[in-house]
Amino acid sequence: MKFLVDMPLSPSLARWLRERGHDAVHAFEVGLGFASDEEIVGRARREGRVVVTADLD
Repeated sequence: MKFLVDMPLSPSLARWLRERGHDAVHAFEVGLGFASDEEIVGRARREGRVVVTADLD
């Protein structure tokens, strides 16, 4: 499975997912540290990733 872990969550979550065989990146790792929600979702869609977030809006 492919994941994009959003900024409210720790980069260690992406690392943990990778250790379990998933293709996971943290938003900060791919230059999205200050990106809008729309940019995050757009990137995830283009790459076929599921967004993992704690963002409530």
